[in-house]
Amino acid sequence: MFVTPAYAQSILGGGSVLFDFLPIVLMGVIFYFLLIRPQQQARKRHTAMLAAIARGDNIVTNGGIVGKITKVVDDAEVEVEIAKDIKVRIMRAMIAEVRVKGEPAKAAKAKATTKAKAKK
Repeated sequence: MFVTPAYAQSILGGGSVLFDFLPIVLMGVIFYFLLIRPQQQARKRHTAMLAAIARGDNIVTNGGIVGKITKVVDDAEVEVEIAKDIKVRIMRAMIAEVRVKGEPAKAAKAKATTKAKAKK
């Protein structure tokens, strides 16, 4: 009656399997270079920044607290002065950025003695 049989279409020209997977491989390469690789580079920079933290550095935490590092407790914690005579201990991994690098302790001490000698 109104029902007609449906027959499978024949394949006209079978393409190469390589051309079937080429768009998927191409999307994977684009995904790697636009998303994964920049994130890995940012993680390396952040890890290097955390390894170089020293006393006297001005930092910003992930929570937005700005302070100055007064003491490096160990590999995982630092002591930060967030206001005059208010010190908190935070995890090193929670430091978002280093604003101003502090002077090395020896250089700061030498600078202070030079100023004291100049006043005399």
